[in-house]
Order: sequence, then structure tokens, then C-alpha cells
Amino acid sequence: MAVRPHSAEHWSAVESLSTAQTAELQNRALVDQLAYVNSNSEFYRRKFAEAGVDPTTVRTAADLAELPFTEKQELRDSLEARRPLGLHQAAPDADIVQIQASSGTTGSPSYVGLTRSDIALWSELGARALYANGFRPGDRMLHGLGMSKGFVGGIPVLQIAQYMGIVDIPIGAEAGVDRLLRVQADQRPELLIGTPNFLAFLGEQAPATIGTAADALGVRAISVGGEPGGGLPATRQKLEELWGATSREMLGGTDLGCMYWGECEAQDGMHHHCPDLIAVELIDPDTGAVKAPVEGAEGELVYTALGRQASPLVRFRTRDHVVVTGTSCPCGRTGYKVRCVGRTDDMLIVRGINLFPSAVKQLVSEFEPVATGEMRIRADFDGHSTQKPLQLVVEYTDGVDETAQQKLAADIETRVRSALNVKAIVNLVPELTLKRPDHVKVNLIERV
Repeated sequence: MAVRPHSAEHWSAVESLSTAQTAELQNRALVDQLAYVNSNSEFYRRKFAEAGVDPTTVRTAADLAELPFTEKQELRDSLEARRPLGLHQAAPDADIVQIQASSGTTGSPSYVGLTRSDIALWSELGARALYANGFRPGDRMLHGLGMSKGFVGGIPVLQIAQYMGIVDIPIGAEAGVDRLLRVQADQRPELLIGTPNFLAFLGEQAPATIGTAADALGVRAISVGGEPGGGLPATRQKLEELWGATSREMLGGTDLGCMYWGECEAQDGMHHHCPDLIAVELIDPDTGAVKAPVEGAEGELVYTALGRQASPLVRFRTRDHVVVTGTSCPCGRTGYKVRCVGRTDDMLIVRGINLFPSAVKQLVSEFEPVATGEMRIRADFDGHSTQKPLQLVVEYTDGVDETAQQKLAADIETRVRSALNVKAIVNLVPELTLKRPDHVKVNLIERV
């Protein structure tokens, strides 16, 4: 039987608890989780012993700083040491009912096990995020995230929808633009979920593919995630104008859950609305020091799973770099809000200036319709640091003459220097030169 929301505003009562109530709830869950992990995970027993720490002394979320971080490479090593789910597996094989996989862009995929309880927990996390995004029980949803390869955007999103009482139409991004648009035209689902760049491309192709503009296809609410950019003003505006629908962001990942941050109707950041299921820390990515999540604070997100059985993680470094956009909200949710600006390991340092690709993408998008909005940073250097000007490849729109192209390139270079304090060299290319998004995330950096 589908779960129903406790109110018209929020999926769970937890989302509107006071700071004191939230802390009490989280601290109880944290003590229980650390005891479970220490008893059942060989990986963490070794890790805590080597660090000389006793997890049973951790009584509050503030005490987590006494424990070591968990790095992604440690999980890869753990998986290599013991297949199929690594030394950090903490539930018996007989209790594992599902295994999800990461994209594996740096080697073999990471694998995450789920018990029935874990699936229910993931579904609760996702329900809170999607409800904030405007998704409601009884709606129908076109599934535009990747359905293949064990990605969390596939089956787990289907499970979240079913848990919420939403009818999922699991076509998947791999089916391609034509199939997705024809299903949308036939079925007219009110909801659409996918990566922001792919859904924008999908909307642009509607008139030529099915003879109907996307805003006439019945979509009411769009949820975007899987890559940074859904919160960029230009990207949001494009999506909302194309589809005639609201567009809000969500954020998650393979290791902790499918999605566990969600943007409400205020559209100024994604709420932390699962303190009972995930303990979140904001850290300085260089020093590892914990930072207070006050408005304007920037840093990397670190997670400790609460209530997880099969593949629990403690102080896992995500490398997701965020900015805290607020600590209160008219919607009544009390969890602070963030905007993800990129991954810490995607950040470039151009002549001493820290630069996220999403910031450049936003500036280039401002030049539509003379430019298409598609761009890539061509990294002609090793690592993440360079003393050279930033090489940008930018598409101009069909019909733009040579004089206008020259002006476009000069204007973008001026805008980047003014806004980001970085010298850029713009190389213009014709429309549709750059690969368009599909079920694979868009990588704004091309290595040459």
C-alpha cells in the first residue's frame, strides 16, 4: 500500500521539526548506527582500530569529527578485497535483495547492496525530495533518467515512485528522444524526471520530432538531477519555458541513496530534509575542518548513513561542492538549503582562480539565442591547474553571420573575465557540433 503524505506541504513530519527535536532524533539514530557498523562491518572495525578511535564514544553529530573520513578509493579497495560487496558489507548475504552500481567512470563500478529495509529507506529519502519538487501521489511520471547499467536513476527511482503512489512510465533516456516524446504525447504524464541538459534538449526537439511544442504536452512539474546545472537561472528558465512547467532540483548519489536533497517551490536551493536518515557535515575540502552550514558557507558534503544495513558508510566524502543558500524557508521546512556548484575534483584552478565549469556554463547560456548554450572547456593541461588562458568551445546558432560570430566570441571573453576574473579564449563552432546529452551525464570538461 502506498505511503501518503502527512500534510499538503511536506511528505514527512520530520521536515518541519525544530532544531532541538531534529538533533535529538538524529543523535539517537547515530548512536544506534555506529554500534551496528562496529559490530557488523569488518572494514569499519579495522578502520576505527587503525585510527585509534572508539565509535561508541560518539553521542552526537558534533562528535563525528572524532572519526576518520571514508574515501571513495577505500571503498574500491574494499570491493576488490572481497566480492561482491566488499569488506564494508554489514548485512548477511541472505538479507541482500538488490545491488546497484555506480557509473564506474574511473574504473570498475562501485557496488552497493540493499536489504528490504534499505530499499524502504531509499524510497523514503526520495519521496521527501520529489514531494518538495512538486510530485504528488496519483500523478503519472515519464522516466527520463537512465534505466540501464544498474544506475540509481533507474530501478530505485521506479521504486520511489511506486512507494509514493505515483505511476512511473519507465521508458528511460536510452530509448532516445523520439520514443520519449511520443510516449509523452500519447500518455500526457504530469511529471518529468531526468538530467537538466537532456530534458532541455528533449524539449527543443519536440516540434521537429512530433510536430508539437513541449509546452503543449501536459507536463506540470519537472525534477532534474544527476549533474550540476539544474539550479542555474538560465537552465531553469529554458526548461520552464520549453515545457510550461515548474523545474526544481534534487541531489543524491549511489553510495547513500538515490536522492536525498530536494528543492521546494521557493526554488532557491535544495533542502536537507532527512536528518533522521543521513547525518550531513559541511567541510573545508582542503583542511577537512567542519564548517557551520550558515547562509553563504561553501564546502564539501560528508555523509554518515543512519538506519542502513547492507552497505553503510561513515563520514563518506562525496566531493560534491555546495553553497548554503539559506537556513529558513517560507515552505516551513527547517533543514538548510544548498546549491551544488560542482564536484571538488572537477574544480579547475586557472592562474590561481578557483573555477567550476557550471559557472562558465551559466555565463555562456546568457548569450542565447545567438549562442545555443552548449559549451565545453578544452583542458589542454594535466591535472586541474594551469597558467594558460581558459580554452572555451562554444556553439553559435545557425544563421549567425561572421560579423555576429566575432562579436559573440569577444563578448563571451569579456563576460568571463569580468565575472570570473579569468582570461578566456573562445573558439566558436556551428550548432550541433558538440555532443548532445542522453542517459550519460554531460561532462563540461574535455581533455585534449
